[in-house]
Amino acid sequence: MTAPDTATRTPATPSADAPQAAGPGVGIDQAEAAIVEHYPRLVRLAYLVLPPSLGRHRRVLTAHSLTQRALPRGRADRPALVPGRRGAAAPDPGYAYVRLRVLRAALEAGVPLSLRGRPLPRRAQLPPLLPQVWGLRLFPRSGGAEELALDQWLATRSGPGRAACALRALERLPEAEVRRVLAEAGVADPAAAVAESGDPAADALLSAPEFDPCVLQARPTDLLRRRRYGRAALAAGAAALVCGALLGLPGGGWGADGPAAPPYALNAAAEQALDPARLSRAEAGAWRTSSRTDFSVWPARGSRVEDTALLRRALAVWARPGASVVVSATPGTPSGPPMGPAQLLFAGEVDQAVVVLLHDGLRVVRYAEPLAGTSGAALDFARTDGASAETAGALVVGRVDGNVRYLTAPWVTGAALRDLLRPAGAAAALRITPEGLTPPVASPAPGGTCTSWSALSLTGPRSSTLVTDLGELTPARLTSGTPGATAEASPADWSKLACLLPSVRSQGVRTVNAWAYAKQPLPEGKATASWLCTRAETWRGTGERVQAQFLAPGSATAAPAAQAEDSPACGPLEPRVLAGVLWKSPGGRWYVLAAGSSQFTSLTVGGGASGRATGNHLAVRAPAGAQVDLNGKLADGTTAGVLR
Repeated sequence: MTAPDTATRTPATPSADAPQAAGPGVGIDQAEAAIVEHYPRLVRLAYLVLPPSLGRHRRVLTAHSLTQRALPRGRADRPALVPGRRGAAAPDPGYAYVRLRVLRAALEAGVPLSLRGRPLPRRAQLPPLLPQVWGLRLFPRSGGAEELALDQWLATRSGPGRAACALRALERLPEAEVRRVLAEAGVADPAAAVAESGDPAADALLSAPEFDPCVLQARPTDLLRRRRYGRAALAAGAAALVCGALLGLPGGGWGADGPAAPPYALNAAAEQALDPARLSRAEAGAWRTSSRTDFSVWPARGSRVEDTALLRRALAVWARPGASVVVSATPGTPSGPPMGPAQLLFAGEVDQAVVVLLHDGLRVVRYAEPLAGTSGAALDFARTDGASAETAGALVVGRVDGNVRYLTAPWVTGAALRDLLRPAGAAAALRITPEGLTPPVASPAPGGTCTSWSALSLTGPRSSTLVTDLGELTPARLTSGTPGATAEASPADWSKLACLLPSVRSQGVRTVNAWAYAKQPLPEGKATASWLCTRAETWRGTGERVQAQFLAPGSATAAPAAQAEDSPACGPLEPRVLAGVLWKSPGGRWYVLAAGSSQFTSLTVGGGASGRATGNHLAVRAPAGAQVDLNGKLADGTTAGVLR
């Protein structure tokens, strides 16, 4: 018979899984029979060894759990090894084996987690999984003063000391046998544990019912706390069910809502806004009698205006664009869902796409999807509040291969394509379909060049309008004239300025006005230069872009002289402007040229060149590359600076 394996022991750190000494084999059936036969005895042993700091309820459950887990591990047909016994006749090997397993586990359960030196606790140190009791607290019967004093005394002993006391009192083992069993259980100093176990005179009390975890009393847990916990658990469960239901809603594929994300708004107003049946539709001739002539009086046109599935997809994507939807919006245009039922302007096939145009009073929204399927859907927003007959004359309905197609207003009776760079050229008349669609026309400045710039001339019963595409849903209206008294532009007004329009592309521009504010005789000759100012106003009312240009004789395009953003210059609020350039004469000499609008009575230049002129224009000799300061005096005597 071999001695117990002590190589793996650590002081006060027993292990229920430590290697066992060789001895007679114990089958799993024999071990189970021993547990069933001696169950109360084994549970009492575990209960006494467990630390009282666990509390009586957990000690009871843990003692039962450790005893029920004392079966040998491995296959049922492989016998476990039980320690041998020196001297006296050996007890039942099955009982000796399970007793040792229970003792080891109970000692291990009493070791603090911080002293284990292991990354994870052992199973015996965790609360038992089985058995479990809900709503009750279990504990042995209460004893008298002697039993209470003994229980308090045991609480002051170490785990090995309590184990020695239990083996002596319950198992009736002599001192030498107690030391041997403790050594087999992994106790580092069995002799010290026996010495700690105290006077055997009190051993009889350990057999009393007060220390029997199989004879129990039951009391309820904290009822008020249990009620609060129950309500909290019920609320958490309901919230989990709601979240699970929302997460489980269809939204990852192409269902009835197309590429829309999962729905989130379930209030009545939001649901009505997504109902195709609630879309408003203007009467065909409403624009003739309405006090407003804007997008609100456009009738619903197109071959798919009765396609409920298409309209439902468009509304759903508007409210909840999915991750695959390409969304664009002009600056200052909110891209949120509609506040209520929108107005249908158009639904039909345009080239290789199906297009839906909607209007909610603030914005025009364009939804487009391929003819086959919905992959690659697009959603575009453009602000249109404050529109008039002149600015609501057309909408861009499609762009393909450098061409653009327009949907014209119901009051438009004719459309023609003009090239602004060739004002003397004939206009190309466009045939408008009964639905209001123009044929595809070339986009302005295709390929980034500026050899041509197309504009659309729209004719109606009341007026004609010149508009051009600046990369947005709403084409920009082109005007000309003095601020506050502008008129519809002609191609000639923009022939020298059209190539500067890309600077305001995709900025939410509503109108662009061109104002020829001054003429200036050039030095060293009889030629005259022109000074112009363009002002691009936006739908949002901010972000206006103002640019002053100098047009030398014979130049194909005006040259930018000064520019500003969010400036009132060249507009009704401040109908004046001052700008200057450094110009080289045909004779090779450099001049500072400056001109202001008619409000300026004198101009002064300083810095790299100096001079003063009466009137609203100035020409002063200057070195090449000169940096100058320019200002002018107005008729009321105040001083104004250049546009910047």
